Formats: sequence, C-alpha cells, structure tokens
Amino acid sequence: MSLGSRIIGASIIASSLFALPAFAEECIAPADPGGGWDFTCRTAGKLLYDLQLVDEPVQVTNMPGGVGAVAWANVASRRADDASLIVATSTVGITEIAQGRYPSDASAMRWIGMLGTDVGVVVVPADSEYETLDQLVEQLNQDPASIAAAGSSGAGGWDHIRLLMLAEAGGLSSEEYQQIRWVQFDGGSPAVTQMLGGQVDVVTTDLGEIAGFVESGDIRILAAMSDEPIPAFPDAPTAIDQGYEVTGYNWRGFYTGGDVSDEAYDEWVATLEELYNTDEWKEAAESSGLIPVWRGGEEFETYVNEQAEQMAEISRQIGVIE
Repeated sequence: MSLGSRIIGASIIASSLFALPAFAEECIAPADPGGGWDFTCRTAGKLLYDLQLVDEPVQVTNMPGGVGAVAWANVASRRADDASLIVATSTVGITEIAQGRYPSDASAMRWIGMLGTDVGVVVVPADSEYETLDQLVEQLNQDPASIAAAGSSGAGGWDHIRLLMLAEAGGLSSEEYQQIRWVQFDGGSPAVTQMLGGQVDVVTTDLGEIAGFVESGDIRILAAMSDEPIPAFPDAPTAIDQGYEVTGYNWRGFYTGGDVSDEAYDEWVATLEELYNTDEWKEAAESSGLIPVWRGGEEFETYVNEQAEQMAEISRQIGVIE
C-alpha cells in the first residue's frame, strides 16, 4: 500500500472519530488542542462569530496526524468542494508538502490567506544548565549527540530545520548537526511538557504555541528567531543580537478544498481580510506573540508556491530529500 493510500485510509478513520454536528462553517485544526493550528482555528473562529462576520458559530475540529497530512488527505478525498470548510496551516505544513510528505502537492488546495506570522524560539526549562544560546551551541559543537531536541515537526520539518540553521550558524558542519537527536511531538505545547518532564533538553517551536509556559516562568527563551525583539516578550534575546544571523518565522493561515468555487473562495478571502483589519484580531495576535501580516487570494497562492520551492531547496541542502 502506498504512503498516500495509508494516509487517505487514516483520514477516513479520523473523519469518523471526529464526526460532529454540522455548522455553517468549520475549521479543521490538524493537530491536538493547544498547538498553533488549534490556536489559529479557535481564535479566528471565535472572532469571526463574535464580530458577526459569519452567521453561525465556527465549529473547530481537531484532526491530528502526519503533521497535517491526515487532514489534508481527508479534505482532498472527501470534502474538496465543501465551501463551508477552512483548514489551518502554516510554514510547517508547506515544509511537509515540499518534502513530499503529503499525498499531493500545493496545487491540490485553494490558499485563502495568512493573518499573521509566529516567531520561532529556542527554549529550555527555567532550571536548565544552558542559560544562553552560546552555551547551548558550545555543547553542540563539543558533542552534537549529547543534546536531545524536540518540536512539532518531524526530522527535516520546519522546527527541526530552524534548529539546524542555528547550529550551522554556530559553526557545526552538516555531518555534525545531523547527529543532534530529534524527537517529534504533535504540537509545541506537548514538546515543552515532555521537556519539563526531562525527556528532551531543548525545544524549537513557535512562541504562539508555548507563550503560557514563558509567562508562568516554567521555561526560558534562549533565542527568538526574529529580526526584532518580540513585542509580547521584549526581554527575550534574538538570535541575531547574539551573533547568529538566523530568523525563523512561521506564518498562520488557511486553505480550503481544491474544488471550492471561485465565488465561495473569494468570499472567504474577503471575510478573513475583514477579520484581519479589526482591532480585536490585532490584539489577540499580538498578545500571543504573533506579528499581524495579511496576504490573501492570488497573492497568497503565489507566496505559498514560492515558499514550497524554497523549502524544497533547503531540504535538499540538508539531505532530507534528493
């Protein structure tokens, strides 16, 4: 059985497990509750209804599996023309598509728009022996295999790539940084929970997924992978300020089925742009560490395709794909 067939089979099982009463609109979060895709669906969905941009509540359906591949296959095989459905995605999903880990390429869906971008962070427990990014990189240089790292993507996924980019900027060769042990979890929050339990040493993920752990003082940000300090956590040092010329943004947005009509697609684009322009969305985004950014419709479709090509090239450089 091919990989695509197995994923489609899993999607059919998942659809029966997650069957819910029909609503006028539904947002699939392709991960467990608590992660960035879940935040995207729940926050945008609530505001869409609260601000009367949609007529009925937006039902959020969590459909984890394959870093978004199960949800993707479910939409492609069962709901490709469902105009009531949107699905949360991000740079993480595009990276998986670029590496051939979804059953089809980006052209299988219609890309509606992005509402903001999350910032990648490198975090450790508050009581970790690593108090600075330099200390972590020094240990990686001495013994790459001594560090167990984790994130919400698999080996070669966006969270992993961000860590490897930092390691490379810190002087490690590709042979050396490939020795770093990597553990995948279905979301940044589960990864941090396991880190606090001693299962891994460091987590690379999006700030929006684990901001609560920072606020509670359970974890420490060694580096924010952004050009400028994060407004919600201005004291968190950036990688650039510490001498590592690396950024790692992760946009948040939505797609819908590839057979959705132009009329329905354009309506979703207009509705999400209207949401983006509200103070309520800006406040919700910034309080969670997101930087509000809008790209929609044809511009967003072009951006997604260009990013898929970029991620494929990075993946080839680090040996994830040929």
